Amino acid sequence: MTNGNITSGGCGGNAQALSAEQDELIRNSLGRIRHKLMVMSGKGGVGKSSMATNLAVAFAERGRQVGLLDVDLHGPSIATMMGIEGLLDITADNQVLPMVHGDGLKVVSMQSLMTDADQAVIWRGPAKTGVIRQFIGNVQWGDLDLLLIDAPPGTGDEPLSVAQTIRGAKALIVTTPQDVALSDVRKSINFCRTINLELVGLVENMGPFACPCCGKSVAPFGSDGGRKTAEQMGVAFLGSLPFDPAVVQAGDAGAPLAGQGRSTAFTQGLAGIVDALTATLKLA
Repeated sequence: MTNGNITSGGCGGNAQALSAEQDELIRNSLGRIRHKLMVMSGKGGVGKSSMATNLAVAFAERGRQVGLLDVDLHGPSIATMMGIEGLLDITADNQVLPMVHGDGLKVVSMQSLMTDADQAVIWRGPAKTGVIRQFIGNVQWGDLDLLLIDAPPGTGDEPLSVAQTIRGAKALIVTTPQDVALSDVRKSINFCRTINLELVGLVENMGPFACPCCGKSVAPFGSDGGRKTAEQMGVAFLGSLPFDPAVVQAGDAGAPLAGQGRSTAFTQGLAGIVDALTATLKLA
């Protein structure tokens, strides 16, 4: 692996040797991480990356040693949301060095390995699987309490490859109250159950918010759909976060709202979700 040039391939005995070597690299890379949590969604556009980013910052604010890994090949956005520019450093033995963000947070994004941020990734499934394995295995994380993985949306090759590569990972599913999103959430839940990926719970994003003018509750995408879906599917419901344009603005500015020291309905709801995950993962 080199900056701006990620490779995969091999055939026959060479492919088997490469796979065994990657397995060893993956074990070494992830072996000092206590908990690994895939942040998933059934579809794009529900705020999955924003959720992963704000959760990572919130856990780091509480003194945890946290890693944030963006493996969305086609739409990496973590680097932008975290305000990270430039390419990641690579050691002489091809190990990726995470960017350090504040105290206790390390960040690696596929975008930070590409010399052209607007480059389209046009690969077929097997190539993407090989790149994901290589990418995960070539990072020097060190000791972490929690690694949050911003997984690609859907239930196709990419999330399957991530789940099968990061052994012992658990899943957190993000949705909106919108019916079309909830339909895809049910597919994601069944995906986790089919591949025996432990699901810690469901989070509803872009939920009802208080109108700044009259104070009445406004539900742009519906209300309580996430909670009802969680109950119907037998999944823990970890909380609902209100729709808040400030979250989008903070992400575009590269300064996640969770790290700005502001008390809002969003940050208060996020704190409750962090509490629930801390208890579920036994991080305390």
